[in-house]
This record gives sequence, structure tokens and C-alpha cells, in this order.
Amino acid sequence: MQNRLALTFILGTVAIDSIGIGLIFPVMPDLLAEVTGGTLATAAIWSGVLATAYAAMQFLFGPLVGSLSDRFGRRPILLSALAVMTVDYLLMAVAPTVWLLLLGRTVAGVTAATHAAASAALADISEGDERARYFGWIGAAFGVGFVAGPLIGGLLATIDSRAPFWAAAGLAALNLCLGWAVLPETVTDAIRRPFRWANANPLAAFRTMGSLPGIGRLLAVLFAYSVAFHVYPVIWSFYGKARFGWDAWMVGLSLAAFGLCIAGVQAGLVGPALRRLGGRGAIFWGMVAEFLTFLFYGFVTSGTLALAFTPLAALGGIVMPALQGEMSKATPADRQGQLQGVLASLNAAAMIVSPLLMTPVFGLFTRPGAAIHAPGAPFLVAALLSGLCLILLAAGRERAVPAA
Repeated sequence: MQNRLALTFILGTVAIDSIGIGLIFPVMPDLLAEVTGGTLATAAIWSGVLATAYAAMQFLFGPLVGSLSDRFGRRPILLSALAVMTVDYLLMAVAPTVWLLLLGRTVAGVTAATHAAASAALADISEGDERARYFGWIGAAFGVGFVAGPLIGGLLATIDSRAPFWAAAGLAALNLCLGWAVLPETVTDAIRRPFRWANANPLAAFRTMGSLPGIGRLLAVLFAYSVAFHVYPVIWSFYGKARFGWDAWMVGLSLAAFGLCIAGVQAGLVGPALRRLGGRGAIFWGMVAEFLTFLFYGFVTSGTLALAFTPLAALGGIVMPALQGEMSKATPADRQGQLQGVLASLNAAAMIVSPLLMTPVFGLFTRPGAAIHAPGAPFLVAALLSGLCLILLAAGRERAVPAA
């Protein structure tokens, strides 16, 4: 009963968090243009700065938070993250300058532990291949929230550019109250691990986790893939506006369609893919789907065709839960929090690198007077990165095959 309650709340938390994130995506181009007084290209650069500041704090503090959750439990970490998230959205709702928006994202990044703590909690209450299936459910919950978030955000943006932030703050506060009332602790004395400051050092934590058999190469794949995948949150709103002339509502609709398809893939296809292909095979073929998707968005010029391709684009949603499942299986029970902290930190590092890489590329090919107008250029960069992942995965599979 306790495990079922934990599972229900964790999935609900991820869904509500993704609604809050998705609410603000459609309005960011207009809001940043408003507070900076610049062009769309300038707003895209500032969007990258905000994302990088948030991710830098998450990178630095991810292993610390993960190790603290191994020692003190998942419940206090989750509740603290929700409280800070509420304050962050309130600050963004009233911030009159881009510098206050930057401050809010920096503070929020310090305790952006919701997803990592939720994943560690699921690892606490599952084992073996069941973990990858549960991680798929987390991805599906995120996708469901992503369906509702951009739709609501696009609708609220027609009222006021700040309305989505007020709505996101309200959702985070509601989830905080719900968690305080029903969330059980999943860390037992049997798996509780003493806290050591050495484990809070991101680089030391990477070395420790990377030394576990079979994890080092997968960590490298996860990082490169995360840099590529973050082209969606970093660029999509600007890409849709520049390539197809979409407004905030249309951007929200396209993101909602993608979220719905991702949720379907991660809820319904992860388990069958693992049974048919195995963990490594599911990762490899999911990465092939991502590679082809990035190439498509790099060149497509029809908004209708881009929307119609969405179900195929979502097939790459198998990659992340399969990666998490493979690494979690190779990690001892008392280090699941540390692993999720390292994964959160790697994801944060990718969030630092991706905006710094993707937004200048977008600006270079969309600025007035650009020699080549190519809003899809960042997706071609993402295709190159996913190709690198395929090379790493193929090399790993060849090494795993015993000599004849």
C-alpha cells in the first residue's frame, strides 16, 4: 500500500511539474522580447542565458541533493524543491527586468531536485527490469503534463504574458500541500547511506559512478543525447515562430501534440521494446529514431508536415527510460540517490551546453542579413550528436560480443 501511494504521488508530482514548465514555454519569446526590448534573435539568446544559469546551479548541486536524499530521505528533498519552485514562479510573474528573471532561475536551479528525487524514490520501490518500466511511466507522466501545460500556457498568453507564471505557481503550491499530506518516505534504514562531502563533488561523483561496470559509456551517451534532446525546450518556440510563422497558441499546440505522443510511447512501448530488444537494443534503436527525427526537423519547411510527423518523432522517447533502467540495474541499492543526482547533474550540464550551442546557431542563421536563412540548423547539430551516440553504442555492443 505504501509503495502504491508513493508511486501515485511521484507520478502526479512529475506530471504537475511538467505542466508548470510547459505553461511558460509558449510565452517566453514574447516575454523576453518585452523585458529586453530586443528582437526575436535577442530574446532567444536571453532564453539560453536563463536556461544556462538554471542548469549551472543544478549541475553543481545535483550530486549534493542526491546524496542528501540517500541520507535523509526523498520526502524532505521533494517538498523543499516544490516550495522553491513555487517562489520561483511567483518571482517570474512579477519580475520587471530580465535580471530578476535571471535571479529567479538561478535560485530555482539550486534545489531543482524534484525529478532526480522522484526517480530515486521509484528505484527504492522497484527492482530489475521493473525499474525501466517505472522510469517509462515517469516519462509518460511528464508527457501528459506537457500536453496540458503548453495548451493552457498558450491560452493564458492570449490574456496576459505573465498569466502562465501565476498558474504555474499555483500548481506547484497545490502539489506541495498534497505531498505534505500523503507522501511516504521510501528510504529505509536498510538502504540509508551516511552522507559524505566527497560524494557531493560533481566530478568525484561522476568518477565514482562511472567506475561501476557498464555505466561509464552509458553516462557519456546520456550526456551527448541530453545536449541533443534539449534542442526542443531551448529552440522549439523560436523555431516554430521563425520557420512556420506560428503564434504562442500554435507553439503550445505543437508541444502538446509532442507531449501526448511521448507519453503514449513511454507508457505503452518501453516495456515491449525492452522485452523484444533488451535494454541495450532499445537504447540503440530509439537513438536511430532520434537521429532521423533531428534530420527531418532540420530541413522541413511545412508546419503541417512537421505536426504530422510528431508520432514518429516521439519514438525516440524509448531512449531515456531504457538508459536509466540499465544504469539503475548496475547500481547498488544504497547508491540510487547518488546515481539519480549524477544523472540530474549530467542533464544539467547538458542544459548548460545546449543553450550555449543551439541558440547562437539559431541566431546565426536567423538574424537579419544572414547569408543562409535556416531556422532548422540547431536540429542538424542535434543530429550530429545523436550520430555520435550511435557510434558509442555500436562500439559498446561490439566490445560486449565475445571473440569466436
